[in-house]
Amino acid sequence: MEHFSKSDPVMAAVVRRTGPFALKQNKKYFIVLCQAIVSQQISTRAAETIARRFHALFDGKVPTPARVATLTEERLRSAGLSRQKSSYILDLGQRFLDKSIQTRSFHALSNDEIVSQLTEVRGVGRWTAEMFLIFSLNRMDVLPVDDLGFRAGLKSIYNMKALPDAKRIRVMAKKWRPYETAAAWYAWRSLNPDIVAY
Repeated sequence: MEHFSKSDPVMAAVVRRTGPFALKQNKKYFIVLCQAIVSQQISTRAAETIARRFHALFDGKVPTPARVATLTEERLRSAGLSRQKSSYILDLGQRFLDKSIQTRSFHALSNDEIVSQLTEVRGVGRWTAEMFLIFSLNRMDVLPVDDLGFRAGLKSIYNMKALPDAKRIRVMAKKWRPYETAAAWYAWRSLNPDIVAY
């Protein structure tokens, strides 16, 4: 609140209206990444339905890379996942199993280094990696310029005629640094009062 009050009164008003920042860390890294893949390019409601069906495939147990490895692509598709997303989740599980993804070292890596490691996974792009940085690692300086909800929130908050593009958001973000994640979280909340989580 103190930071935004000094640097961006418009965002400060949103913070004041919305209430405390409540981003919770989720250390279930594999599950967060699965959820991010499930959520790609579909509505929140559709993602929630498919996520429930995906979890049901494990008979009440927690999805793990080893358990995912026992499933076929067809079995994953039965939960409502597309052929592509099924292959992405299988690839993700394999990379956890073969230690291509070293989550224990993430605390020592920069945002860009983590994004680089995660985007080696089939189907994991920059957006998915950024959601991981925000919701799993709670990095405070993530600016998800390609996130449609973030852009729509900014359009509403700042009364813009059109969705801001990445270049404009980066200019705006100079006022938020080093709390870009907080600005994104409040922009999401301005459109949806439910707390965003993965």
